[in-house]
Amino acid sequence: MSVISRVLAPSAGAELAELVAALLSARVSAQLRLPSAPARAGTSAVRPVGAALPTPPPAAVVRLPGPRMPTGPAGLGTSAARAFTPGPPAQAPPVEPGARLHCPPAVRDDPALGETVNERLVEWAEEVGIYPGQLDKVQRAGFGRLIMLAHPESDDPDRLLAAAKCALSEWSVDDHYMDGEVEEARPELLGQRLAIAHSVIDQAHLPLAYAPQLERVVRADPVMRALRAGLDDLARYATSSQVRRLRNELSIMFVAYNQEAVWQTGEQTPPVWEFLMHRHENSFVPCMVLIDAIAGYELSQGEFSDPRVRRAFTVAGSASVIVNDLYSMGKESPTDFSLPRLIAAEDDCSLEEAVERTVDIHNELMHTFEAEAAALALTGSPELRRFLAGIWAWLGGSREWHARSARYTTAA
Repeated sequence: MSVISRVLAPSAGAELAELVAALLSARVSAQLRLPSAPARAGTSAVRPVGAALPTPPPAAVVRLPGPRMPTGPAGLGTSAARAFTPGPPAQAPPVEPGARLHCPPAVRDDPALGETVNERLVEWAEEVGIYPGQLDKVQRAGFGRLIMLAHPESDDPDRLLAAAKCALSEWSVDDHYMDGEVEEARPELLGQRLAIAHSVIDQAHLPLAYAPQLERVVRADPVMRALRAGLDDLARYATSSQVRRLRNELSIMFVAYNQEAVWQTGEQTPPVWEFLMHRHENSFVPCMVLIDAIAGYELSQGEFSDPRVRRAFTVAGSASVIVNDLYSMGKESPTDFSLPRLIAAEDDCSLEEAVERTVDIHNELMHTFEAEAAALALTGSPELRRFLAGIWAWLGGSREWHARSARYTTAA
């Protein structure tokens, strides 16, 4: 189900809604401190570049107090240099320990800032033409609040709006092209539409006689206009390398959209392993890749492309989208693909048990990220430590948005 369509989707049955509410309202204040230097000479965390990092079982992960950001320079976008001091978790009804999500709280919550970004985002959506006649849904979804929560290092509404524009343009691809919420879905044409949209993400340069034809198609399509405008606005705050990272992540996401179209047109039910691979490619990573750009610094390309950093980053991205799978269950259609429903179908278990298993998968990914981020921080640059802590803060902000957004809470 699309990002927007869940706003007005019919509620799930009361039993399922109560189950999801109980499981997800219990917060765990998982907290991570990223060390600034090896604790002692010869520490086992010091490994050569490219060396694999072990994945300890959840029980082996040490809970680290924090999160604490490394000290950095002063100035625009460097507010993460001060320590993060998250507030106490909200009270929630008791549930079984295995059903609790291992996830940090939000670092900051500034409703006024979130509303400012949200209002300006809705104005921009109207300007570029996405979601015509449905801007009230965009307003209620509160994507500006998500960006405010997920990027706590910046209190600049312009920088946050740049991230919000990119995010909403990404979601519009799904809502316009795939789910039929805004315009007619044509799964058989999805590959063609995505290929043309990709010519905006990775600008195609046609011979002069043919370039105007492509340009006319791009300008006539609101999604392509939004993608172009979002990337152009981001370039005001991000380096060319940082913009290129986003372009690359969007390309990967488009591959995943084509995979989903195959499931739909072929009436296939993907096995759990394939859906988890899909979630690796279709996650919140395109949003998360802007962490350093919106904060006003840049993680070096060498560290960003390190396979160990990539692993930790994408594991966190997969965990973030599993949170979305869980919270959206209260409103989604039983025919929509989600990890709990696929587990229930494949393992022939109850949906309640499938939700528990989904939470276990999420927690395994989170524990893996914790352990590997802490190890990377021992030998990485201050920028890498800051980026890893930014991922942790992003996960907490996203969880808070999912927990409070009317898109998910009304059904429960």
